[in-house]
Amino acid sequence: MDFIAKATELVGGTVAWTRRMGSPAHQAIGQAPQIPEARKQGIMTLKMPVAEGWKDGRLPVCAPGLKVNAFASGLDHPRWIEVLPNGDVLVAESKEQPAPPKTLMDHAAQATMRRVKAIGTSANRVTLWRDADGDGIAEIREVFVENQNQPFGMALVGNRFYLGNTDGIRVFDFAPGSTALSGEGEQLVDFKPHGHWTRSLLVSPDGARIYAGVGSLSNIGDAGMEAEEGRAAIWELDVATGQARIFASGLRNAVGMVWEPVTGKLWTVVNERDGLGDETPPDYLTSVEDGGFYGWPYCYWGRTVDDRVPQDAGLVARAITPDYALGGHTASLGLCWMPEGTLPGFGDGMVIGQHGSWNRSKLSGYKLIFVPFENGRPAGQPRDILSGFLSEDEKLAYGRPVGVTIGPDGKSLLMADDVGDVIWRVTAAA
Repeated sequence: MDFIAKATELVGGTVAWTRRMGSPAHQAIGQAPQIPEARKQGIMTLKMPVAEGWKDGRLPVCAPGLKVNAFASGLDHPRWIEVLPNGDVLVAESKEQPAPPKTLMDHAAQATMRRVKAIGTSANRVTLWRDADGDGIAEIREVFVENQNQPFGMALVGNRFYLGNTDGIRVFDFAPGSTALSGEGEQLVDFKPHGHWTRSLLVSPDGARIYAGVGSLSNIGDAGMEAEEGRAAIWELDVATGQARIFASGLRNAVGMVWEPVTGKLWTVVNERDGLGDETPPDYLTSVEDGGFYGWPYCYWGRTVDDRVPQDAGLVARAITPDYALGGHTASLGLCWMPEGTLPGFGDGMVIGQHGSWNRSKLSGYKLIFVPFENGRPAGQPRDILSGFLSEDEKLAYGRPVGVTIGPDGKSLLMADDVGDVIWRVTAAA
């Protein structure tokens, strides 16, 4: 079968070019995960459900004691959420606009991603949603800023609003209570576009620094490491001076970031590499050290060497083992700290939006999960907060979780769903 015919089959079917490695009986999850031995895939597994959306009154499935409602709907691929001090909710609406495909695998991967609306024309805007009557449903929508370049992360420091576009960080003047930004803003830091395109932002507790996640261009440095310069890293921007530097590296695609309040450490969720099997290696949640190196592309989960990559023994020797495995290819993107008392039945811990896999024989992720913490460390198995985003036969995606944050009332979670085009609100059932 020629390539065009195969790509057509890929768009119309559920499984494309799947080389089954044998699904493991477990997922590589926790502080000491059992990670299967790598099994190289000559042709990488590609599998993606069709974007269905929420129809006929269907809703995500809540954990016991919780309920869910649509806080905002009718969006265009909502990805990330930022709550302003006055309770207004900002939503970045954007979509990957990939570089022209160069290889057969590029063509196949892009065809797969189109099936679930993951790539295409981007809205390139941030909208503001206001729940003026406090009923948990936003009734006011305003365009906060538009004509951006795949906007994602957002951060407010004083009267300055920072926006993480795929090509860098821009800053705008901001007046408290305003529903829109004015002017074109100022570019502070330039990042290379394409590849892993999201640029999450996190402000330091003292407001002096902003951290930005910049993912790799490729799976394992496929175009050479020169093309990966400045990528697969978390950057630090000094707000006062405008100077930026790489804070930590070897992080293939660090997306959500948050401060853990007991230790004061920065934590992130990272999407690991493809092509070594369903569970190898797992995506992960980890604390991040200044100057730390976390393995990509040379090794994974500490110092397990990926022999597909020309090696750097010095970097492998200092690779840091992540703190907590989240299972293979879960595409864990969203991250927020949830203190005890926010939702009934849940203590202190991290909430993670798992966007869901597209490159394993049995799909994983497609959930909003909770990882309990004690004394600043993960302490137990993850629990589902929201599930039901995927049909039982894995052919349909009703939604895909992305960004998550604590709601303005402090007693709810808000989660972006970029297939359902909705912001879900999770609260106590009573």
